[in-house]
Amino acid sequence: MFSFHMFDHPMPRGFQNRFSTQYRCYSVSMLAGPNDRSDVEKGGKIIMPPSALDQLSRLNITYPMLFKLTNKNSDRMTHCGVLEFVADEGICYLPHWMMQNLLLEEGGLVQVESVNLMVATYSKFQPQSPDFLDITNPKAVLENALRNFACLTTGDVIAINYNEKIYELRVMETKPDKAVSIIECDMNVDFDAPLGYKEPERRPQHQEEPTEEEGDPSSYADMDTGFRAFTGSGNRLDGKTKGIEPSPAPLAPSDIKRGIPNYEFRMGRITFIRNSRPQPKKIVDDDDAMNRFIAFSGQGQSLRKKGRKP
Repeated sequence: MFSFHMFDHPMPRGFQNRFSTQYRCYSVSMLAGPNDRSDVEKGGKIIMPPSALDQLSRLNITYPMLFKLTNKNSDRMTHCGVLEFVADEGICYLPHWMMQNLLLEEGGLVQVESVNLMVATYSKFQPQSPDFLDITNPKAVLENALRNFACLTTGDVIAINYNEKIYELRVMETKPDKAVSIIECDMNVDFDAPLGYKEPERRPQHQEEPTEEEGDPSSYADMDTGFRAFTGSGNRLDGKTKGIEPSPAPLAPSDIKRGIPNYEFRMGRITFIRNSRPQPKKIVDDDDAMNRFIAFSGQGQSLRKKGRKP
């Protein structure tokens, strides 16, 4: 009997389950086909050739499929998911923002390796422009945009599309690891101050003291206080202009009525004042109080006279 061993040492299980190969990468705009694939630009997934799916199906890898992309020339790396396996052989298509992070040009070589990432619990983003503050609900917009992403890597600058405008956000921090998976996870999101943002300066409010002219009631005589009778100009039948100029009587300081502030004013409350003048309280005299009607307060009369014997 003879025994034949091809390998002296068995192959480790980790090596058998690992997918690693090199592709020439291109942006999605270079993808041939009648359909518009702008949806790839809005997310963090790539398009790989069908041979990659055949090779991945032979390996005992975990799902969802996550990959580590490395540019060995610039020593830059990121992580992504896969969207489809329809690319030409030896080629993969990446979103434009991902190629910028890897410092890749059209036709550059990228190393693609399968990885397992921990589920995200926390992430922090920094908008790259103060224009991101114009969004009414930035967390809801980011949550909707991250549905097209499979994972996040600390240091990457991702791009999201909202209202036909591209917003770039830098991933400042991720927990529990520097690269995390965001598929079916409960992740807390926080924002840092946008790049180039300056807080508005708060000027101290100085209370202005009333001047002498404002405190003098006689200064209000020059103000327009409403209708004044017999202030118009007249016309003469003979055509002369003498004596037709108006000469209104000057206003006395007592004639000027100033508003009384409502010291009980509250924000969000409307008060309808029926009578601005308080009604005087009626003073009841003592004589009027005595003359008031009181029931059963009179004196009775008897038919029988007192002191008469029967």
